[in-house]
Amino acid sequence: MATNSQFRVPTPVNEPVHSYAPGTPAREALVAKYHELYHQEIDIPMFINGEEVRTGNTVAITPPHDRHHTIGSWHRGDKTHVQAAVDAALAARPAWGSLAWEQRAAIFLKVADLVSGPYRSTINAATMLAQSKTAHQAEIDAACEFADFLRFNVQYMTDLYAQQPDSLPGMWNRLEYRPLEGFVVAITPFNFTAIAGNLPAAPALMGNTVVWKPANTQVYSAHVLMNLFRMAGLPAGVINLVTVDGPGLGDVVFSHKDFAGLHFTGSTGVFRNLWKTISNNLDRYKSYPRIVGETGGKDFIVAHPSADVDAVVANALRGAFEFQGQKCSAASRAYIPRSLAAAFQEKLSAELATVRMGTPADLGNFFSAVIDERSFDKIAGYIEAARQDPSCTILSGGTYDKTVGYFVAPTVVVTSNPKSKTMVEEIFGPVLTVYIYEDAAWEDTLTLVDETSEYALTGALFARDRYAIEHAMKRLENAAGNFYINDKPTGAVVGQQPFGGARGSGTNDKAGSYLNLIRWVSPRTVKETLVSATDYRYPFLG
Repeated sequence: MATNSQFRVPTPVNEPVHSYAPGTPAREALVAKYHELYHQEIDIPMFINGEEVRTGNTVAITPPHDRHHTIGSWHRGDKTHVQAAVDAALAARPAWGSLAWEQRAAIFLKVADLVSGPYRSTINAATMLAQSKTAHQAEIDAACEFADFLRFNVQYMTDLYAQQPDSLPGMWNRLEYRPLEGFVVAITPFNFTAIAGNLPAAPALMGNTVVWKPANTQVYSAHVLMNLFRMAGLPAGVINLVTVDGPGLGDVVFSHKDFAGLHFTGSTGVFRNLWKTISNNLDRYKSYPRIVGETGGKDFIVAHPSADVDAVVANALRGAFEFQGQKCSAASRAYIPRSLAAAFQEKLSAELATVRMGTPADLGNFFSAVIDERSFDKIAGYIEAARQDPSCTILSGGTYDKTVGYFVAPTVVVTSNPKSKTMVEEIFGPVLTVYIYEDAAWEDTLTLVDETSEYALTGALFARDRYAIEHAMKRLENAAGNFYINDKPTGAVVGQQPFGGARGSGTNDKAGSYLNLIRWVSPRTVKETLVSATDYRYPFLG
């Protein structure tokens, strides 16, 4: 029996972050879970139409910080599995799309309580183990941010549904928020477990069904997320997880007439290629697909001569080197005035000398390994390029070793060339390049900040001078979708700083806000006339 109640969802509140300080029960539980998972080898299937699918073609999973140790394997699929996932998504869509919104909301609210409650240690330990995040980085990502995404999205959904048109006398106008006609594809990155969960969950919450391809290096924690979706009662076929290569996925989904949308986080180059593929196939589709992407960044810190140098140092270190610089929002280039340069370099070098690097299992380590050998080699190449560049000097770090794990020391490069290689190109690793500008060249430096990079994701301004802050905000209006004043350019919180950038950084659809959810609905306007006209003649006909 249908209910006529208008439900109010629980008011979302950001999940409190556990400190994991020595002696706390949370720390003990997390360390115990980490070691439990470390000594297991799990077998990870695909999930298609609610069923576990194994191919026997397995790929070993090894922690980046302990690359000779195996913690499991995942089953590689092919185009037939992608087609099965598409078929399952399309078959599930009618029932899921017509399910009462509060029933969909209840599922994802339950996932939020599972991930922040009884499975908190599990998802955090999995992220530490397979992605080499420290306890703090795993906590703010896998447990807290993912729970926030789910809870706030439910609130945003109800707020969106409440947006209704006006009605004049004699009529009743209504707006329905239908799911897209077809299926949605979610392609997710390795660096944030929360993003990997949100990209399929957000469209699904709005009534869509999804084919989800996680990054190969994030399959381990994606497996935990998929089990939580199932545990919360997500029906078969709503989210289908396939572990296949990119071309195998693309050949099926982007040529299918019912392809309705792409939710993507990854590299700018890949996103542009996907957009081209979709554009080339437009005449195949029933509708114009929604394309939502968050891609690369070459994120900046710019310090005004009035800045507090201690604040610049602390936030540059955190912003550039937390999670080994593997955040699209990580500080990668810094502009420091000559008057602060000596103090900045001395303090930053001294602080970096205290940073401990090693396994996340040791909670005294601030820093761990980069994600895989390909990334390691790429970052090492940038460091060597800087070493060979006469305009560059390596101030700190510059070493790397993959004997045990893919360890690259946090590296600071100082350059006299504001367009040097490491100042311009996205590295996605623990390398910060610093350009020292003359204090009198503040205006020219703002131009450099704005024009040096093709990206516009995040940026941070440090200053005490309020006139300088206002002026820089205006000059850098288009340089960053998330702009920070006297803070690091990372760490956006759902419900507080909706995240996304423009230019080469994506479509700026702001994950963790109603703006993102709008992209996953196809509104229908309904006008009902209460008493219909019975004569075609208008008064002007006289």
